[in-house]
Amino acid sequence: MRLLPKAVHALWITLAATVVAATLLVASPAKAATLTEVTNFGANPGNLRMYLYVPDRVAARPGLLVAVHYCTGSGPAFYSGTDFARLADQHGYIVVYPSVTASDGCFDVASSATLTHNGGGDSLSIVSMTRYVQQTYNADPARTFVTGVSSGAMMTNVLLGAYPDVFRAGAAFAGVPFGCFAGPSKWNSQCAQGQLTRTPQQWGDLVRNAYPGFTGTRPRMQLWHGTNDEILSYVNFGEAIKQWTNVHGISQTPTSTDSPQSGWTRTRYGSGQVEAISMANTPHNLPVQASAAIAFFGLNTGGPTTSPTANPTTPPPGPGGCTAAFRVTSSWSGGYVAAVRVTAGSGGVNGWRVGLALPAGTTVVNSWSGQFSGSGSATQVTNASYNGRLGPGAATEFGFQANGAAPALSPACTAL
Repeated sequence: MRLLPKAVHALWITLAATVVAATLLVASPAKAATLTEVTNFGANPGNLRMYLYVPDRVAARPGLLVAVHYCTGSGPAFYSGTDFARLADQHGYIVVYPSVTASDGCFDVASSATLTHNGGGDSLSIVSMTRYVQQTYNADPARTFVTGVSSGAMMTNVLLGAYPDVFRAGAAFAGVPFGCFAGPSKWNSQCAQGQLTRTPQQWGDLVRNAYPGFTGTRPRMQLWHGTNDEILSYVNFGEAIKQWTNVHGISQTPTSTDSPQSGWTRTRYGSGQVEAISMANTPHNLPVQASAAIAFFGLNTGGPTTSPTANPTTPPPGPGGCTAAFRVTSSWSGGYVAAVRVTAGSGGVNGWRVGLALPAGTTVVNSWSGQFSGSGSATQVTNASYNGRLGPGAATEFGFQANGAAPALSPACTAL
Protein backbone atom coordinates (compact mmCIF):
# COMPACT_ATOMS: atom_id res chain seq x y z
CA MET A 1 0.00 0.00 0.00
CA ARG A 2 1.69 3.21 -1.22
CA LEU A 3 2.12 6.10 1.21
CA LEU A 4 1.64 9.76 0.37
CA PRO A 5 3.88 11.30 -2.31
CA LYS A 6 6.87 12.83 -0.50
CA ALA A 7 6.01 16.45 -1.25
CA VAL A 8 2.38 16.06 -0.26
CA HIS A 9 3.27 13.97 2.77
CA ALA A 10 5.74 16.60 3.97
CA LEU A 11 3.18 19.36 3.47
CA TRP A 12 0.51 17.39 5.30
CA ILE A 13 2.90 16.80 8.22
CA THR A 14 3.67 20.53 8.34
CA LEU A 15 -0.03 21.38 8.32
CA ALA A 16 -0.76 18.78 10.98
CA ALA A 17 1.92 20.29 13.20
CA THR A 18 0.36 23.71 12.65
CA VAL A 19 -3.07 22.37 13.59
CA VAL A 20 -1.71 20.95 16.83
CA ALA A 21 0.28 24.08 17.67
CA ALA A 22 -2.68 26.35 17.02
CA THR A 23 -5.36 24.33 18.70
CA LEU A 24 -3.31 23.52 21.79
CA LEU A 25 -3.98 27.11 22.79
CA VAL A 26 -7.38 25.75 23.84
CA ALA A 27 -6.95 24.37 27.34
CA SER A 28 -7.76 20.73 28.03
CA PRO A 29 -10.70 20.16 30.37
CA ALA A 30 -9.69 21.04 33.93
CA LYS A 31 -11.59 18.12 35.36
CA ALA A 32 -10.82 14.92 37.21
CA ALA A 33 -12.02 13.07 34.12
CA THR A 34 -9.11 12.06 31.89
CA LEU A 35 -8.52 10.47 28.53
CA THR A 36 -8.24 6.70 28.94
CA GLU A 37 -7.13 4.02 26.52
CA VAL A 38 -9.49 1.07 26.08
CA THR A 39 -8.30 -2.30 24.79
CA ASN A 40 -10.28 -5.40 23.81
CA PHE A 41 -13.22 -3.32 22.60
CA GLY A 42 -14.18 -5.81 19.89
CA ALA A 43 -13.29 -6.59 16.29
CA ASN A 44 -10.31 -4.46 15.28
CA PRO A 45 -9.24 -5.31 11.71
CA GLY A 46 -7.62 -1.89 11.31
CA ASN A 47 -5.40 -2.39 14.37
CA LEU A 48 -6.49 1.00 15.72
CA ARG A 49 -6.17 2.22 19.30
CA MET A 50 -9.18 3.49 21.20
CA TYR A 51 -9.14 6.46 23.56
CA LEU A 52 -12.20 7.37 25.58
CA TYR A 53 -13.29 10.51 27.40
CA VAL A 54 -16.14 10.17 29.88
CA PRO A 55 -16.94 13.43 31.73
CA ASP A 56 -17.32 13.45 35.50
CA ARG A 57 -21.04 14.01 34.96
CA VAL A 58 -22.92 12.49 32.07
CA ALA A 59 -26.50 12.64 30.93
CA ALA A 60 -28.85 9.89 32.08
CA ARG A 61 -28.49 8.26 28.68
CA PRO A 62 -25.53 10.07 27.18
CA GLY A 63 -24.98 10.99 23.59
CA LEU A 64 -21.85 9.66 21.91
CA LEU A 65 -19.43 11.48 19.62
CA VAL A 66 -16.65 9.78 17.65
CA ALA A 67 -13.92 12.36 16.92
CA VAL A 68 -11.48 11.28 14.20
CA HIS A 69 -8.03 12.85 13.87
CA TYR A 70 -6.19 14.26 10.84
CA CYS A 71 -3.44 12.47 8.92
CA THR A 72 -0.20 12.09 10.96
CA GLY A 73 -2.20 12.86 14.12
CA SER A 74 -3.42 10.68 16.98
CA GLY A 75 -6.39 10.29 19.27
CA PRO A 76 -4.66 12.00 22.22
CA ALA A 77 -3.53 14.91 20.00
CA PHE A 78 -7.07 15.41 18.72
CA TYR A 79 -8.37 15.28 22.30
CA SER A 80 -5.91 17.96 23.42
CA GLY A 81 -6.21 20.12 20.33
CA THR A 82 -9.97 20.45 19.94
CA ASP A 83 -12.92 21.55 22.07
CA PHE A 84 -14.97 18.36 21.85
CA ALA A 85 -14.00 17.10 25.34
CA ARG A 86 -14.52 20.53 26.94
CA LEU A 87 -17.98 20.68 25.40
CA ALA A 88 -18.62 17.15 26.66
CA ASP A 89 -18.02 18.45 30.20
CA GLN A 90 -20.77 21.01 29.63
CA HIS A 91 -23.31 18.80 27.91
CA GLY A 92 -22.73 15.33 29.32
CA TYR A 93 -21.94 13.30 26.19
CA ILE A 94 -19.08 10.80 25.77
CA VAL A 95 -16.24 11.11 23.23
CA VAL A 96 -14.32 8.32 21.47
CA TYR A 97 -10.98 9.20 19.86
CA PRO A 98 -9.80 6.49 17.43
CA SER A 99 -6.06 6.51 16.82
CA VAL A 100 -4.12 5.18 13.83
CA THR A 101 -1.14 2.85 14.31
CA ALA A 102 -0.10 2.80 10.62
CA SER A 103 3.25 4.47 9.92
CA ASP A 104 1.70 7.31 7.90
CA GLY A 105 -0.84 8.14 10.59
CA CYS A 106 -3.67 8.19 8.04
CA PHE A 107 -6.97 6.33 8.19
CA ASP A 108 -7.85 3.78 5.53
CA VAL A 109 -10.60 5.37 3.46
CA ALA A 110 -9.63 3.61 0.23
CA SER A 111 -9.92 -0.19 0.58
CA SER A 112 -13.03 -2.09 -0.44
CA ALA A 113 -13.13 -3.53 3.08
CA THR A 114 -13.40 -0.17 4.84
CA LEU A 115 -15.91 1.09 2.25
CA THR A 116 -18.26 -1.88 2.76
CA HIS A 117 -20.72 -2.45 5.59
CA ASN A 118 -19.19 -5.04 7.93
CA GLY A 119 -16.39 -5.48 5.38
CA GLY A 120 -13.52 -4.80 7.77
CA GLY A 121 -10.82 -2.16 7.72
CA ASP A 122 -10.56 0.94 9.88
CA SER A 123 -14.27 1.72 9.62
CA LEU A 124 -15.27 -1.54 11.30
CA SER A 125 -12.70 -0.95 14.06
CA ILE A 126 -14.32 2.42 14.79
CA VAL A 127 -17.80 0.89 14.75
CA SER A 128 -16.57 -1.68 17.30
CA MET A 129 -15.48 1.17 19.57
CA THR A 130 -18.85 2.84 19.11
CA ARG A 131 -20.82 -0.27 20.00
CA TYR A 132 -18.57 -0.92 22.99
CA VAL A 133 -19.47 2.49 24.45
CA GLN A 134 -23.16 2.07 23.69
CA GLN A 135 -23.18 -1.24 25.57
CA THR A 136 -20.82 -0.34 28.41
CA TYR A 137 -22.02 3.20 29.17
CA ASN A 138 -25.64 2.98 27.99
CA ALA A 139 -24.89 5.56 25.29
CA ASP A 140 -27.89 6.42 23.16
CA PRO A 141 -27.85 4.92 19.62
CA ALA A 142 -30.28 7.66 18.55
CA ARG A 143 -27.70 10.28 19.58
CA THR A 144 -24.51 8.77 18.14
CA PHE A 145 -22.48 11.00 15.82
CA VAL A 146 -19.08 11.29 14.13
CA THR A 147 -16.84 14.20 13.18
CA GLY A 148 -13.32 14.52 11.84
CA VAL A 149 -10.71 16.72 10.19
CA SER A 150 -8.88 15.99 6.92
CA SER A 151 -8.23 12.22 7.02
CA GLY A 152 -10.81 12.14 9.83
CA ALA A 153 -13.27 14.05 7.64
CA MET A 154 -12.80 11.47 4.91
CA MET A 155 -13.47 8.76 7.50
CA THR A 156 -16.59 10.65 8.61
CA ASN A 157 -17.90 10.31 5.05
CA VAL A 158 -16.94 6.62 5.02
CA LEU A 159 -18.72 5.88 8.30
CA LEU A 160 -21.94 7.66 7.29
CA GLY A 161 -21.90 5.80 3.98
CA ALA A 162 -21.00 2.29 5.16
CA TYR A 163 -22.72 2.40 8.57
CA PRO A 164 -25.89 4.51 8.30
CA ASP A 165 -27.41 2.21 10.91
CA VAL A 166 -24.85 3.30 13.51
CA PHE A 167 -24.42 7.07 13.05
CA ARG A 168 -27.23 9.63 13.01
CA ALA A 169 -25.20 12.52 11.58
CA GLY A 170 -21.67 13.62 10.79
CA ALA A 171 -19.61 16.80 10.46
CA ALA A 172 -16.69 16.63 8.03
CA PHE A 173 -14.02 19.36 8.12
CA ALA A 174 -12.00 19.48 4.86
CA GLY A 175 -12.70 16.01 3.51
CA VAL A 176 -13.76 14.29 0.29
CA PRO A 177 -16.91 12.39 -0.74
CA PHE A 178 -17.46 8.76 0.19
CA GLY A 179 -15.51 6.54 -2.22
CA CYS A 180 -13.45 9.35 -3.74
CA PHE A 181 -10.19 7.78 -2.51
CA ALA A 182 -11.25 4.22 -3.43
CA GLY A 183 -8.42 2.17 -4.89
CA PRO A 184 -5.36 0.06 -4.11
CA SER A 185 -3.42 2.94 -2.50
CA LYS A 186 -4.23 5.05 0.56
CA TRP A 187 -3.54 8.24 -1.39
CA ASN A 188 -5.48 9.24 -4.51
CA SER A 189 -3.98 12.26 -6.27
CA GLN A 190 -6.83 12.48 -8.77
CA CYS A 191 -9.38 12.93 -5.99
CA ALA A 192 -7.16 15.14 -3.86
CA GLN A 193 -6.55 17.52 -6.77
CA GLY A 194 -10.24 17.81 -7.61
CA GLN A 195 -9.97 15.91 -10.90
CA LEU A 196 -12.46 13.21 -9.91
CA THR A 197 -16.00 14.43 -10.56
CA ARG A 198 -19.19 12.42 -10.94
CA THR A 199 -22.90 12.96 -11.35
CA PRO A 200 -25.00 13.13 -8.18
CA GLN A 201 -26.50 9.75 -9.06
CA GLN A 202 -23.05 8.16 -9.43
CA TRP A 203 -21.89 9.58 -6.11
CA GLY A 204 -25.11 8.50 -4.44
CA ASP A 205 -24.83 4.98 -5.86
CA LEU A 206 -21.40 4.59 -4.25
CA VAL A 207 -23.00 5.19 -0.86
CA ARG A 208 -26.03 2.98 -1.52
CA ASN A 209 -23.84 0.13 -2.77
CA ALA A 210 -21.80 0.21 0.44
CA TYR A 211 -24.79 -1.25 2.30
CA PRO A 212 -27.31 -2.49 -0.30
CA GLY A 213 -29.72 -3.89 2.27
CA PHE A 214 -30.15 -0.67 4.23
CA THR A 215 -33.69 0.73 4.18
CA GLY A 216 -33.62 3.07 7.18
CA THR A 217 -33.15 6.81 7.53
CA ARG A 218 -29.89 8.17 6.15
CA PRO A 219 -27.73 10.24 8.52
CA ARG A 220 -27.55 14.02 8.17
CA MET A 221 -24.31 15.58 6.98
CA GLN A 222 -22.58 18.87 7.77
CA LEU A 223 -19.71 19.79 5.40
CA TRP A 224 -16.95 22.36 5.95
CA HIS A 225 -14.28 23.38 3.43
CA GLY A 226 -11.88 26.25 2.78
CA THR A 227 -11.88 27.79 -0.69
CA ASN A 228 -8.06 27.82 -0.73
CA ASP A 229 -7.54 24.21 0.35
CA GLU A 230 -4.18 23.18 -1.10
CA ILE A 231 -4.29 19.51 0.00
CA LEU A 232 -7.85 18.37 -0.73
CA SER A 233 -9.22 20.58 -3.51
CA TYR A 234 -12.25 22.75 -2.86
CA VAL A 235 -13.85 20.89 -5.79
CA ASN A 236 -14.47 18.04 -3.34
CA PHE A 237 -16.79 20.29 -1.34
CA GLY A 238 -19.18 20.58 -4.28
CA GLU A 239 -18.87 16.89 -5.09
CA ALA A 240 -19.77 15.97 -1.50
CA ILE A 241 -22.84 18.21 -1.66
CA LYS A 242 -23.88 16.42 -4.85
CA GLN A 243 -23.41 13.06 -3.15
CA TRP A 244 -25.26 13.62 0.09
CA THR A 245 -28.19 15.51 -1.43
CA ASN A 246 -28.63 12.61 -3.84
CA VAL A 247 -28.41 10.07 -1.02
CA HIS A 248 -31.22 11.93 0.76
CA GLY A 249 -33.22 12.33 -2.44
CA ILE A 250 -33.33 16.13 -2.16
CA SER A 251 -32.58 18.97 -4.55
CA GLN A 252 -29.09 20.42 -5.01
CA THR A 253 -30.71 23.87 -4.92
CA PRO A 254 -30.32 25.28 -1.40
CA THR A 255 -33.45 25.90 0.60
CA SER A 256 -31.61 28.65 2.48
CA THR A 257 -28.36 30.58 2.23
CA ASP A 258 -26.81 32.80 4.88
CA SER A 259 -23.50 34.00 6.30
CA PRO A 260 -23.20 33.06 9.99
CA GLN A 261 -19.74 34.66 10.11
CA SER A 262 -17.80 37.04 7.88
CA GLY A 263 -16.33 35.10 4.96
CA TRP A 264 -18.57 32.08 5.48
CA THR A 265 -21.39 31.01 3.19
CA ARG A 266 -23.77 28.43 4.62
CA THR A 267 -26.23 26.59 2.41
CA ARG A 268 -28.87 24.15 3.61
CA TYR A 269 -30.62 21.54 1.53
CA GLY A 270 -34.00 19.84 1.86
CA SER A 271 -35.24 20.16 5.42
CA GLY A 272 -31.75 20.37 6.89
CA GLN A 273 -30.49 16.91 5.95
CA VAL A 274 -27.39 18.50 4.41
CA GLU A 275 -25.66 21.67 5.58
CA ALA A 276 -22.56 23.04 3.87
CA ILE A 277 -20.27 25.87 5.05
CA SER A 278 -17.78 27.38 2.61
CA MET A 279 -14.96 29.36 4.27
CA ALA A 280 -13.49 32.03 2.00
CA ASN A 281 -9.71 32.44 1.70
CA THR A 282 -9.15 29.49 4.06
CA PRO A 283 -6.52 26.77 3.49
CA HIS A 284 -6.65 23.09 4.37
CA ASN A 285 -5.74 23.98 7.95
CA LEU A 286 -9.19 25.41 8.65
CA PRO A 287 -10.43 26.35 12.13
CA VAL A 288 -12.43 23.44 13.57
CA GLN A 289 -15.82 24.72 14.68
CA ALA A 290 -16.58 22.22 17.43
CA SER A 291 -19.51 24.17 18.91
CA ALA A 292 -21.22 24.44 15.52
CA ALA A 293 -20.85 20.71 14.93
CA ILE A 294 -22.22 19.91 18.40
CA ALA A 295 -25.20 22.19 17.75
CA PHE A 296 -25.85 20.49 14.39
CA PHE A 297 -25.97 17.15 16.19
CA GLY A 298 -28.16 18.45 18.98
CA LEU A 299 -25.63 17.41 21.64
CA ASN A 300 -25.71 20.92 23.12
CA THR A 301 -29.22 20.60 24.54
CA GLY A 302 -29.60 19.96 28.24
CA GLY A 303 -26.89 19.76 30.87
CA PRO A 304 -25.24 16.68 32.35
CA THR A 305 -26.69 14.88 35.35
CA THR A 306 -25.22 12.37 37.76
CA SER A 307 -28.20 10.05 37.46
CA PRO A 308 -31.47 9.86 35.52
CA THR A 309 -33.96 12.49 36.59
CA ALA A 310 -37.69 12.57 35.95
CA ASN A 311 -39.18 15.23 33.75
CA PRO A 312 -41.00 17.46 36.26
CA THR A 313 -43.84 18.12 33.80
CA THR A 314 -44.41 14.42 33.14
CA PRO A 315 -46.24 12.36 35.78
CA PRO A 316 -44.68 9.02 36.70
CA PRO A 317 -46.11 6.09 34.75
CA GLY A 318 -48.64 3.76 36.36
CA PRO A 319 -47.85 0.10 37.07
CA GLY A 320 -48.82 -1.13 33.62
CA GLY A 321 -48.52 2.09 31.70
CA CYS A 322 -45.91 4.38 30.23
CA THR A 323 -45.13 8.07 29.85
CA ALA A 324 -43.50 10.05 27.06
CA ALA A 325 -41.41 13.22 27.32
CA PHE A 326 -40.76 15.38 24.25
CA ARG A 327 -37.73 17.61 23.66
CA VAL A 328 -36.31 19.51 20.69
CA THR A 329 -32.62 18.67 20.23
CA SER A 330 -31.86 21.14 17.42
CA SER A 331 -33.76 23.59 15.25
CA TRP A 332 -33.27 25.97 12.36
CA SER A 333 -35.40 28.20 10.15
CA GLY A 334 -37.97 25.84 8.69
CA GLY A 335 -37.25 22.65 10.61
CA TYR A 336 -36.11 20.86 13.73
CA VAL A 337 -34.97 17.54 15.21
CA ALA A 338 -36.74 16.14 18.27
CA ALA A 339 -36.48 13.16 20.61
CA VAL A 340 -39.18 11.46 22.68
CA ARG A 341 -38.25 9.44 25.77
CA VAL A 342 -40.65 6.60 26.62
CA THR A 343 -40.57 5.29 30.21
CA ALA A 344 -42.34 2.15 31.40
CA GLY A 345 -44.29 1.92 34.64
CA SER A 346 -43.48 -0.43 37.50
CA GLY A 347 -45.08 -3.33 35.66
CA GLY A 348 -43.04 -2.92 32.47
CA VAL A 349 -44.51 -2.98 28.95
CA ASN A 350 -44.34 -5.34 25.98
CA GLY A 351 -44.98 -2.56 23.47
CA TRP A 352 -45.94 1.11 23.37
CA ARG A 353 -47.67 3.75 21.25
CA VAL A 354 -47.11 7.50 21.50
CA GLY A 355 -49.53 10.12 20.19
CA LEU A 356 -47.87 13.28 18.86
CA ALA A 357 -50.25 16.17 18.23
CA LEU A 358 -48.05 17.88 15.64
CA PRO A 359 -49.19 21.23 14.25
CA ALA A 360 -51.14 21.18 10.99
CA GLY A 361 -48.85 21.24 7.97
CA THR A 362 -45.94 19.55 9.73
CA THR A 363 -44.18 16.90 7.65
CA VAL A 364 -41.92 14.29 9.26
CA VAL A 365 -39.03 13.85 6.81
CA ASN A 366 -36.83 11.46 8.81
CA SER A 367 -37.40 9.21 11.82
CA TRP A 368 -35.61 6.53 13.81
CA SER A 369 -36.31 3.96 16.54
CA GLY A 370 -40.08 4.15 16.02
CA GLN A 371 -42.74 3.44 13.39
CA PHE A 372 -44.67 6.56 12.35
CA SER A 373 -48.21 6.67 11.00
CA GLY A 374 -50.81 9.38 10.48
CA SER A 375 -50.03 13.09 10.26
CA GLY A 376 -50.57 16.38 12.06
CA SER A 377 -52.54 16.07 15.28
CA ALA A 378 -53.18 12.38 14.53
CA THR A 379 -49.52 11.35 14.32
CA GLN A 380 -48.90 8.01 16.04
CA VAL A 381 -45.58 6.30 16.79
CA THR A 382 -45.27 2.65 17.80
CA ASN A 383 -42.18 0.86 18.99
CA ALA A 384 -39.63 -0.66 16.64
CA SER A 385 -39.00 -4.42 16.78
CA TYR A 386 -36.08 -3.99 19.20
CA ASN A 387 -37.32 -1.42 21.74
CA GLY A 388 -40.90 -2.36 22.58
CA ARG A 389 -40.22 -4.57 25.59
CA LEU A 390 -39.25 -2.40 28.57
CA GLY A 391 -38.69 -3.61 32.09
CA PRO A 392 -40.09 -1.79 35.14
CA GLY A 393 -38.93 1.83 35.04
CA ALA A 394 -36.84 1.25 31.91
CA ALA A 395 -36.77 3.82 29.12
CA THR A 396 -36.04 4.11 25.42
CA GLU A 397 -36.03 6.97 22.91
CA PHE A 398 -37.16 7.57 19.37
CA GLY A 399 -36.50 10.64 17.29
CA PHE A 400 -37.56 12.45 14.15
CA GLN A 401 -36.81 15.39 11.90
CA ALA A 402 -39.66 17.58 10.71
CA ASN A 403 -40.31 20.80 8.87
CA GLY A 404 -42.09 23.77 10.39
CA ALA A 405 -41.58 25.56 13.71
CA ALA A 406 -40.55 23.43 16.68
CA PRO A 407 -43.64 22.88 18.85
CA ALA A 408 -44.12 22.33 22.59
CA LEU A 409 -45.81 18.97 23.08
CA SER A 410 -47.05 16.77 25.91
CA PRO A 411 -47.27 13.41 24.15
CA ALA A 412 -49.53 10.62 25.40
CA CYS A 413 -48.13 7.11 25.82
CA THR A 414 -50.19 3.91 25.73
CA ALA A 415 -48.85 0.47 26.69
CA LEU A 416 -49.66 -2.27 24.18
